[in-house]
Parts: sequence; structure tokens; C-alpha cells
Amino acid sequence: MTLAKSAVEAYIGLGSNLEDSIDHVNRARLEIVALPGVTEIAFSPLYRSTPVGPQDQPDYVNAALRISTELEPLALLRQLQQIENQHGRLRSVRWGARTLDLDVLLYAQEIINEPDLIVPHPELPKRAFVLYPLADVASGDLPIPGLDSLSQLLAACPPDGLRRITP
Repeated sequence: MTLAKSAVEAYIGLGSNLEDSIDHVNRARLEIVALPGVTEIAFSPLYRSTPVGPQDQPDYVNAALRISTELEPLALLRQLQQIENQHGRLRSVRWGARTLDLDVLLYAQEIINEPDLIVPHPELPKRAFVLYPLADVASGDLPIPGLDSLSQLLAACPPDGLRRITP
């Protein structure tokens, strides 16, 4: 595991639409904050959203997690992928149903363009199921590196198909 020189804030998107989705998301949250060098700052309410891509799949449960981490970006990604795998994640169909999907949405104020990791997440501006939970855990009007502020992205992305399911 590669540790950063000092702790930075990162935002993780969590989603699931197979089996007990709420349980997968809640357990993943606990598993993420149990990682060495990771501390929870805030966890959003859970949302239910219609699927992106193939529509012949169940709705998703989504959330966002704001953390402080000493892990370097790619080390954080590898740890998240390991958690996905422990939840039975299969990567067979693009935008297909999944037990757990964990995405690094933001890492500090960095723009990262690696073969395995692009931050900010490239679909972030178009996805209400990411933006609205992100707004719940952000402190103030979060600037999104290389993009607009979070409030500007929210204004351009109506919450169609998105419903808060926990307070």
C-alpha cells in the first residue's frame, strides 16, 4: 500500500443494484473507513436512482463518502477494487448490474489522468446520482478541478430519476 506524504480529502461514490443494495453500500462504507490511513469525514444519505445504460436491471442505491486519506490515488483505487471484489463484483457488462461500484470521484484538488484512474470522475457532471450525494457531504460550494463548481454542476443536472431514501 502506498501512502501519501500527508492526508488529503477524497470523495468516493458508492452504488449497488444487486442483492441487498442498501447492505452492500453500508458495509462498503465501513470497510473503506477501516482501511489503514483512511478516516471518515461525512457520509451522505442513501439515494435510489434509475440505471444508466441497460434499463432491464434494478434501480441503484447510491451514496457519497468524504474521507481523509493517506493513501496515494492509485493505492486507494486498488483498495476500493478489492472491496468490490469481496462483494462479488463482476465486470462483464458496461453499465451493467453490480453488487457494488466504488468510484474515486475527487482526490484533493488533483486532476489525475492514468490508464486505470481518471479524476475527477469523467461522468461526474452528468450524473445526478453522484452530484446530489456529493453535495450532501461537501463543505460549501466545492470546486471541481478542471470543471465548474459543484453548485454550477448541480444547476445543470436535474435530479430526474433520483430519490432520497434515508434522512
